[in-house]
Amino acid sequence: MSSDPIRIAVRRLPHGRDLPLPAYATPGAAGMDVVAAEDVTLAPGARHAVATGFAMAIPSGYEVQVRPRSGLALKYGITCLNTPGTIDSDYRGELKVILANLGDAPFAVVRGERIAQLVPAPVQTATLTEVDALDDTERGAGGFGSTGR
Repeated sequence: MSSDPIRIAVRRLPHGRDLPLPAYATPGAAGMDVVAAEDVTLAPGARHAVATGFAMAIPSGYEVQVRPRSGLALKYGITCLNTPGTIDSDYRGELKVILANLGDAPFAVVRGERIAQLVPAPVQTATLTEVDALDDTERGAGGFGSTGR
């Protein structure tokens, strides 16, 4: 890791007592694996906010991003919506992962199965200043695809 880890307080909820807390699978992993605290079957095209069985207190100045697991995405078409999802430092409710089935077969989410990754990240806040005009750039107001083919 490139810097000292931040400390995040975690509270287990009753339905998550016997589940592992989020953890790094290897020393070089960027994200902590998080597991499901419920069983649910996702039909093709369906989505569900899957319970994890814990809540956390993220320090001010940080967020925790929720990201999909690449193996679930490649093998089954299972991904996280609103990716990366953001857990704000002032949220104290249960962490839930919005899973979606983009595949062509039903997918069973099994309690205790790894469903996503959590990546803590610093947050840079901004102050907006309203102006009458913006500076000119080569791209200008060119939108989606305006710099490619």
